[in-house]
Amino acid sequence: MKLKGKKILLGVTGGIAAYKSAALLRLLQKQGAEVRVVMTPSATRFVTPLTFSSLSKCPVYTQDGGTEARPYQHIDFPRWADLYLVVPCTANTLGKMANGIADDPVSLCFMSCLGDKWIAPAMNTAMFLSPAVQRNLACLRGFPQVHILESPSGKLACGEEGPGRVAEPAVIIQALLDAPEKNKSTPTFAKKVLITAGRTEEAIDPVRYISNRSSGKTAAALAFAFQESGFAVTVVQGPMEATLPVGVDSVAVKSALEMHREVLNRASEYDVLIHAAAVADYRPKIVSSEKIKDSRSHLVLELDPNPNILQDSVAAKHPGQIIVGFALETEDAARHALEKWQKSGADLLVLNTPVALGSGFGFDNVSYALISKENTAPELQMGSKESLAREVVSFALSSLGGKK
Repeated sequence: MKLKGKKILLGVTGGIAAYKSAALLRLLQKQGAEVRVVMTPSATRFVTPLTFSSLSKCPVYTQDGGTEARPYQHIDFPRWADLYLVVPCTANTLGKMANGIADDPVSLCFMSCLGDKWIAPAMNTAMFLSPAVQRNLACLRGFPQVHILESPSGKLACGEEGPGRVAEPAVIIQALLDAPEKNKSTPTFAKKVLITAGRTEEAIDPVRYISNRSSGKTAAALAFAFQESGFAVTVVQGPMEATLPVGVDSVAVKSALEMHREVLNRASEYDVLIHAAAVADYRPKIVSSEKIKDSRSHLVLELDPNPNILQDSVAAKHPGQIIVGFALETEDAARHALEKWQKSGADLLVLNTPVALGSGFGFDNVSYALISKENTAPELQMGSKESLAREVVSFALSSLGGKK
């Protein structure tokens, strides 16, 4: 295949051969490829991230991140890449890849990479020939889109001779050039989820509006959790501060009427609907076309109710579809949320209360409970918005029969 114009993610693990990855990076660049680097914590003790960021002209994804950290790098980097090279790959990382363990940047990127993955093992001969490593290599050879760059025999860093050396950079380049050309894989999704996010803004005049408080963090966590579980994710979003993960389709709206229209027009296409947006209950009956002048006198606004997006989507629900609503309550929360769940007809209602210190609007933690026919006596718990999102995903998968 041609390397010119290719986007290549280079994974570096903690072996003495890590220094060869810098030479490989330069050879890839000479072929016209664009390279980004991801490193395990151990790899950073052999070659500094600064070396790779200087060569690649791009921040390196590491475990601690530091000032270079960005959200969802373990999704962003592999989705950006046309192919993923792991050079060198230690016995430890091989074991993680073969057994579905993802607890460092390199193994996380392997798990979420949708394209071809090329692995160059490097370790002591005794380790390389051990039954565990050979089993893991055999397992990985059976994975789709995984290619093992064979380890040549020779003198190792420890002074011994035998197989286990990392393939030389020039050999790796030639193996890539000799490989047949493939298009970057496009993910296929068995299930689709639509999530509403943020808040709605109901205009009073060109500069003023009525709204609810919402940062969009919970919806962003939901989008990430569903995406990570293999769903195609669409978000109908009002104004919000949180950032959605890369790969999520987004539809921007302002008002409750706009959100109602977009959700109801699209709802039939989705397996799961999540109503996480803070939708204003009312809108001004009359919207001034000019800024209302400040006279410091009383201003009376006549309000009309906005449509109930949750109830209308339940009314239009198709067989097998899962609908999740949200209820924000500040007083007698469990009783009011249970009443809302019963009235709405949603399969699941997420009760959340923003009254605890350091939780709720704009914070990463929230006090919440899940209400369903299996749990009609909810108990509030304090947890992260990410853990809330994972519980919602678990409910959806269980309700859909465990299928992704």
